[in-house]
Amino acid sequence: MANEVKLLLVDDNPMVLGMLEHALAPFARVMAAGDAADALLKAVDDPPELVVCDYRMPGMDGRQLVEKLKSRPATANFSAILLASRADIDERLSPQDAADDYIAKPFFLKEATRRIKRTVDRIALEKMAKTAPSDGVVRGNLSQMNVIDLMQSLEMGRKSCQLKLNNAGEKCEVFFAEGQVKHATYGSLVGDEAVFKVLRWTGGNFELNFEGKTDQETTKLNTQGLLMEGLRLLDESQRDAGGDIPEDSVDSASGAGGNADAGVSTPSSGGSSGGGTGEEEDDVLLDN
Repeated sequence: MANEVKLLLVDDNPMVLGMLEHALAPFARVMAAGDAADALLKAVDDPPELVVCDYRMPGMDGRQLVEKLKSRPATANFSAILLASRADIDERLSPQDAADDYIAKPFFLKEATRRIKRTVDRIALEKMAKTAPSDGVVRGNLSQMNVIDLMQSLEMGRKSCQLKLNNAGEKCEVFFAEGQVKHATYGSLVGDEAVFKVLRWTGGNFELNFEGKTDQETTKLNTQGLLMEGLRLLDESQRDAGGDIPEDSVDSASGAGGNADAGVSTPSSGGSSGGGTGEEEDDVLLDN
């Protein structure tokens, strides 16, 4: 599902371009360009749904490239993430710019991949919603987009809906309003505890009904808080049992709220990124 999202990756540093392309390939259909001119040609030939672009490049910079693509009707419909230094983000770029998000350089490959994947997942979910069948219900498999990815995508997209989860006969319902979880049930569990119970699910099916609503409010934490607390509890139970926390660990859920957390990442001691090739990628710091 997510690998049908068309992603245009632009960076004049061949090493950064190559490593990001390799890391993102499992999640999206990646087109790579070494400069803005090449990126423009690729975008005209096959309009992207997401552009991930270095800000400082010779000739046309990343912001100018995004603005030029946005100004053309044939290439205007995409989300954008700019890779830029913290100084450039603070002093030269602003929320009024064409980018939807910023990743501060230098950055660790694993964390940048996770952040970009969250946007890919949101776009994939929006595509599914637009092509929903006549009953208006979006259906999918949790092996394609797990519970954590789904909840982050719904939060980022500020969606209001009913999410039904089914795994080996177990069922859970979660209601969202403007991206925030308001009510959840899992058997006899209600509210926060019901959400915590299903965060580990990576198998089963899901249904999204964007007409589904409820007046009940049983959760105490917001969506981000539920993810963080639920994964903390899962981490504790895994450690007590002598096991490992799943791939999508606590740092996968952190920073999903927007640009405020777009700072330099630190290496994680958790599992490898879904797009990584091994533990060595935890320590790959990319810059320039």
